[in-house]
Amino acid sequence: MTSSEKPAGYDIDLGNECSRNAYGWAKKTFANRSGKPGEPAQDLDGGFSNEIRFGAERLGISSDGIGTKIEVAERVGRYDTLGYDLIAMTADDLIAGGFVPTNLSNIIDVNTLDYDVIDELMRGLHDAANFSGLAVTGGEIAELGNRIGGWPGARMNFNWCSTAIGALHPSLARPISGAGIEAGHAVVTLHSPSFRSNGFSLARRTLQDLYGDAWHQATYDGPDAAAYSGLRPGETAGEPTWGEVLLAPSLIYAPAIARLLDAGRPIHGLAHITGGGLADNFKRVLKNGVGAELDNLFEPLPAMQRLAELAGIPPADAYLYWNMGNGMLLVTEEAQAEAIVAQLRADGYQAQVAGRITAEAGIVLKVGAGELRYDA
Repeated sequence: MTSSEKPAGYDIDLGNECSRNAYGWAKKTFANRSGKPGEPAQDLDGGFSNEIRFGAERLGISSDGIGTKIEVAERVGRYDTLGYDLIAMTADDLIAGGFVPTNLSNIIDVNTLDYDVIDELMRGLHDAANFSGLAVTGGEIAELGNRIGGWPGARMNFNWCSTAIGALHPSLARPISGAGIEAGHAVVTLHSPSFRSNGFSLARRTLQDLYGDAWHQATYDGPDAAAYSGLRPGETAGEPTWGEVLLAPSLIYAPAIARLLDAGRPIHGLAHITGGGLADNFKRVLKNGVGAELDNLFEPLPAMQRLAELAGIPPADAYLYWNMGNGMLLVTEEAQAEAIVAQLRADGYQAQVAGRITAEAGIVLKVGAGELRYDA
């Protein structure tokens, strides 16, 4: 497959167009709250979350779900890790604007109820909320019968989405939008140890083509296989399956970023690397015509590299569908970059300086011996 082709059913450009159109309609409702509590601000147009104002109080709001990663859980028969994915998708979008996540409401749509599956989902959400320091303050479970589908062998088919809110960090006068990014600033990358909750339709189709209907039971023998062995408490470590590899939970970055702000570290931009990969997401915070050259990213996760090879996906596209081992990009002043990396590492996160902001628009990724260029 050439870099100009797209796997069947995966049109990132069309998805972006639909999102822009939907947001355009949403913005036509902003006038309903003008000058009233809940007034939407537009400082974060194109960002990862939206801002709403209640007098002097600035709150962030974000909605998202975990998509078709749910089928992986259905196949593996494990549900207590999905809460980390659900919270990561909204909490990390909030912190990208400088909003510290505080509360989350969720909705689980099911075909038919299974008490034990719901209990496992909510236990995992509880654990992820404790890790993130937020409270789960609402939710609903809706039985929708055959309106909800999924893997036929599952005990319960479902979809899971949430909305989270957060308060602007007290050190900030306004949200982090990227408006203060300048040429010469440094870019720090935070490592992602998993696929997070994006690109699963392509991953599943690739494995289906290779291994058939039972692809989730196929042995994964990548060089990092030990990292996925014995995921259940009390299990004997052994060869992991592709299902276990894809189910590995998302790392939530919001607590670490909040602690950087607590320490007074200057942060001028944050990009949460989800659907659309590094370039599309980083472009959302690069304002004022600047660009970036990233020549020291984390290496792609071996599982991602293997899938790209199996599906014939060139690097230019792999870096659009998956995070390729980089879950968040942070822009700071060059003199502060190493101190920020040191604090993140002390906090248990893998981080490194990935590159710099350039005066020329566009993003350049130096990957292996090659170079990927993305226009502004």
